[in-house]
Formats: sequence, structure tokens, C-alpha cells
Amino acid sequence: MAEISDAELARAKQRWDAERAERPIPSSVRFDEPSERIVVDFTNGASFVFPARAVEGLETASVKDLADVTLLGETGIHWEALDVDYTISGLMSGIFGSKAFMDARRRGGQSRSEAKIAASRANGAKGGRPRKSGSGV
Repeated sequence: MAEISDAELARAKQRWDAERAERPIPSSVRFDEPSERIVVDFTNGASFVFPARAVEGLETASVKDLADVTLLGETGIHWEALDVDYTISGLMSGIFGSKAFMDARRRGGQSRSEAKIAASRANGAKGGRPRKSGSGV
């Protein structure tokens, strides 16, 4: 295996620093209690905000536990008391939990409870969904 010279290592570190300077890097994370959202701030002034209770493992957490959120290096966030970790890129992609959790969330609005069926029938008896104004239909 070839050895890397000090000059090559120094050039590699310079390239890394230049690439890193161009990327938004998380600088802080906090729980905003009034909105119940997690806010991730970046060094470029941008922020990413998401609802805490929409994330698997945080649905029933106390406000105190939600507020105890920390950055995991430059890539993740962590809740120590809850033993919950997420990558920031995953959250930004809309991955708020396991596949089973995400599927259950999606199916929630598709449920067919007796109350939902009764409300749908009552709405149908009134003529159904109102037409959009200005649609010419």
C-alpha cells in the first residue's frame, strides 16, 4: 500500500475544507414549544422545521424530553432520554420513521370507521361535495 505524503494530506484537507464551506452545515437544533416543532438551523442562515409529534418515537414524548434535543455531529439529531436518533437528510426527505410507521400514518386518512362512513352518507344526502366556483361546470 502506497504511503500518503504530508503534502498530499494537506491538499486533501484543503479540498475537504473547500467542499465543506460550500455545504449548509447544521449549527443548532431546538424544540419550539409554542408550535411543537423541531428547528434545525444551518450555518448559511437556512432552517429546517418539522412537527415533532409526526416523528416515530416522539409522538407521546413530554415537552421536557422533546426540548432535550442535540446535534449528532453534522448529520443527525438525538434525544437522549428517548433514545431516538434521526439523520437530518432523512427527515428533510420526509422519512419520519420506519416503513411500517410511515405506512400506518398514510393509511390513517383512508380509514373507514363507522363515524366516517356516516359523515360521508350525510354529506351525500346534502348533494355531495360543493362544486368549485368559476369552474363553468
